[in-house]
Amino acid sequence: MIRVRIRSWRVMGFLKFQRFYSSMFILSAACFSVQASAQAVSVVSSDDTVAGSSVSGDASSATPDAPAPQRGFLTRLGHAYLDDWTSSSSTAPAAPAPERRGTPAPLNSPPFPSADWPIGGTVVIGAPDYNTYPLMTAINGAKSRIKTYGWFDIGYNASTSNQGKFANAPAAYDVIPNSIQLDQAALYFERLPDTVQKDHFDWGFRLTSLYGLDYRYTTAYGVFSQQLLKNNNTYGYDPVMYYLDFYLPHIGQGTDIRVGRYISLPDIEAQLAPNNYTYSHSLLYTVDCYTQHGVNVTTKLSDHWTVQGGVSGGCEAAPWTKYAKLTGNACAGYTWHTGGDNLYFCANSLNSAKYSYNNISAYYLTYYHKFNATWHTDTEAWYQYERDVPNLCYGLNPCISYGANANVGANAGEITGPSLITGANGAQCNPLATHCYAPDFAAVNYIEHEWNNHHTSLTIRNEFVNDLKGQRTGTATLYSEHMVGMNYWIGSTVTFRPELRLDHSYDKPAFDAPTNGAPTKTTQLTFAGDLIWHF
Repeated sequence: MIRVRIRSWRVMGFLKFQRFYSSMFILSAACFSVQASAQAVSVVSSDDTVAGSSVSGDASSATPDAPAPQRGFLTRLGHAYLDDWTSSSSTAPAAPAPERRGTPAPLNSPPFPSADWPIGGTVVIGAPDYNTYPLMTAINGAKSRIKTYGWFDIGYNASTSNQGKFANAPAAYDVIPNSIQLDQAALYFERLPDTVQKDHFDWGFRLTSLYGLDYRYTTAYGVFSQQLLKNNNTYGYDPVMYYLDFYLPHIGQGTDIRVGRYISLPDIEAQLAPNNYTYSHSLLYTVDCYTQHGVNVTTKLSDHWTVQGGVSGGCEAAPWTKYAKLTGNACAGYTWHTGGDNLYFCANSLNSAKYSYNNISAYYLTYYHKFNATWHTDTEAWYQYERDVPNLCYGLNPCISYGANANVGANAGEITGPSLITGANGAQCNPLATHCYAPDFAAVNYIEHEWNNHHTSLTIRNEFVNDLKGQRTGTATLYSEHMVGMNYWIGSTVTFRPELRLDHSYDKPAFDAPTNGAPTKTTQLTFAGDLIWHF
């Protein structure tokens, strides 16, 4: 569900962000300092010879080597970045690849978001934990399975839309035109289960804290949602993921049970900045399900088949709220050509789809194909809908097109309709109907190419979205979006993603809406980009 009311970036918001994440960063270091100290203690062998000493003649002539000077935390952190940025020119042999079970990883990461085709609601069963992080290297030499890491993501854009503070909508996440924004400051605590082995039970967890402009695209009703739905803060905090993973190795080729709040299962894209090819998101991804609270079971049946099933409280509705709906999901993925092709079908939200807070019913089909070592493509199509949606045009003849501002006005109480839920979108239907069926369908394709020794990639994205009743975007129209972008990596810790994007609405204006006014443009051109600094 798109949320588009936005204020300009204020100094006070940035100061709050600084205080919040400075304290979280210090706490992270403190949590691991004891472990790091314990690992630094010298070990004496059982024959009483000091490790690293040189012995010549009798024992009295032994002269131990001088102890290596201890580097401070900030020095270790700085060296972690320098080693990452200069490792490609090192003459030292490359470290052996981690052990992996199943088909080979189809992609290189970097420059792509992950080495495996995306699958939600689970770890990739059979894949190792490939990642090391500068913060963990500085804390304890990256020797523990419990990790803390994150990033800062700052974005900018120049747009032909400029009449409103959210005038780029329904584009996301670069929704404030002609500005620089703190999109995300993210902090992770996690432990990944070891799914390469098939001998014993293992477990994992993740807690993800997100602060920034992008909280409005992850907020779930009942989880600090007053920041957006009541106060409409420009910047906000969201614990976007908190879950436990339980790995059962003897069910199929391995089974993962995830319990908690997780990113919804399908999609090429995800909310967290490094999980995407591009800075801005496709229209398709902007208007579908973001997160769910529930239980999801994923079983790898073979190197070809993976199946998933689960229950949740629905999209963006915490189970303890009145808008939660018992919702099922059923998904299956088939992989062939030694991992180079993957077809993934997912019925992500199975319930009555009766109007509630973002209670969409959605069906997805995604296809991934690797052409060769440097080219691949991703394609996704879906159909989704809500039933009995309040009609924002009831009693108006002809129906007034509120455009991208319609749902903003509805959320603020400026546009009313029968049974309209605060924060949930209405539809634009026949003026004689109080409620109506509100479907939409979409398709998006990515073409990806990498070069420069896995440090640079090209992205070409094309999509069409038909929002038949305007329930997802605010304008009942057909959209197209075309984008070309680039990813450039410095090592594996700094990412720069510039892009040029053209959006068009075919049936009526959908862009550049002034406050409390209808959109004025059918075409929008944006030049945008972001810088992600990983720690």
